[in-house]
Amino acid sequence: MFVDSHAHLTSKEFDADRDDVLRRAAEAGVSFIVSPGTDLEDSRRAVEIAEKYEGVFACVGFHPHEAGKADERSLRAMEELSLHPKVVGIGEIGLDYHDPAGVPRRVQQDALRAQLDIARRRDLPVVIHARDANGDTMDIIEQAIRENPSWRSRTVIPGSRSSVPKGVFHCFSGDEALAWRVINLGFAISLPGVVTFKNAGLAAEVASSISAEHLLLETDSPYLAPVPFRGKRNEPMHIPLIAEKIASLQNLAVDDIARATSYGAFRMFGIGAPGKPEIVYRLKDSLYINMTIRCNADCVFCDRKGEAVIKGHNLRIDREPTPREVIESIGDPTRYREIVFCGYGEPTIRLDALKEVAAWVKARGGKTRINTDGHGNVIHKRNIVPELAGLIDAVSISLNSTDPVQYGALMRLDGAKYFAAMIEFAKEAVKVIPHVVMTVVDLDEVDKEKARSLVENEIGATFITRPYF
Repeated sequence: MFVDSHAHLTSKEFDADRDDVLRRAAEAGVSFIVSPGTDLEDSRRAVEIAEKYEGVFACVGFHPHEAGKADERSLRAMEELSLHPKVVGIGEIGLDYHDPAGVPRRVQQDALRAQLDIARRRDLPVVIHARDANGDTMDIIEQAIRENPSWRSRTVIPGSRSSVPKGVFHCFSGDEALAWRVINLGFAISLPGVVTFKNAGLAAEVASSISAEHLLLETDSPYLAPVPFRGKRNEPMHIPLIAEKIASLQNLAVDDIARATSYGAFRMFGIGAPGKPEIVYRLKDSLYINMTIRCNADCVFCDRKGEAVIKGHNLRIDREPTPREVIESIGDPTRYREIVFCGYGEPTIRLDALKEVAAWVKARGGKTRINTDGHGNVIHKRNIVPELAGLIDAVSISLNSTDPVQYGALMRLDGAKYFAAMIEFAKEAVKVIPHVVMTVVDLDEVDKEKARSLVENEIGATFITRPYF
């Protein structure tokens, strides 16, 4: 399933064949489309189209090109229109300084502030347009958040500590640094067909470096058609082409991008539904085993107590699966590059179950890997590494930091005790496990070169930096 998070279905270019456009989109796997408004009349038209087609939803707002129309009366009418049940956001709104002779900047800024206020009152996400105006756009949004710190604080899953996004920067045109600034403010980023162009530049850079969890797909139809349709009218049916390009840049499968971005659209706009909790889940050509969501750590960068969703896979199991259930879910293990014991918990907590499943996989010609914090010896009060010999082909250990104090702070546990235990686990692992990897999260405060030296020179493992999503 795909979601086109931004398609101007109100465009006159679709007047002659809108039904066919939506039929082709559905045939291409695009289940939902969000159609933004550009002024009051266009927003009303977007709502009318959303009423007519089940899978279409609307946003309402004044585009910066139309900001001169956003007087007090029109803004009240827009807010009233936003009460419609198929309105899922305020947009597209923002700033556009590309044309010096366009709407005065002050008028655009006032309209943006007013519509951010509407979004806050209505508890709706915003769809942001920023062209040659990233600085002022960020300043205004940051000010709005400072003045309203609880803006968009509701959660997707009851009891979760994860909040829904405040909105999306549509047709994102900034660099990676700006992308992370936007994400850290609580926004997603959407990428159109530009990412498929030979001169994609920053769009390709961002698509390569930002996790799919922070991305949405969009066509911006009828504009910005992807290759090989560049220069022609764009349609929502082209969303899979954009997904294919992003998947290739992220070394993922198209299904992974489709699933992750569709879940992102659910979180953002409330359209669709999250998947059911999964015992096993596939990412590209590997199968991951969701053995447990129990863990002796509580890492600051882990979402185990939040939504527990990765690339759209729901890992919030309400009970731990039996070894037999896991085995039945795997099927033929040779269909996958490797079977990975992972999930949003510490898999060695269930050591006996892990060994039973691993033995079954190995007996049938499969490859195995464990993703672990390296605390198994402390958990079980014995050296468990020899028990993994012959059952596990690779181990990935979360080093996280070379400083025991920082290690403890990042994982919210006794740093001195567990850091030493993790290092000892790694040293034991390299003796009997064919491939041992140790990783740190790409945080500025972590000394990655010191970590590399420790891993490669003292332990004899492979060092990898993993992104902080």
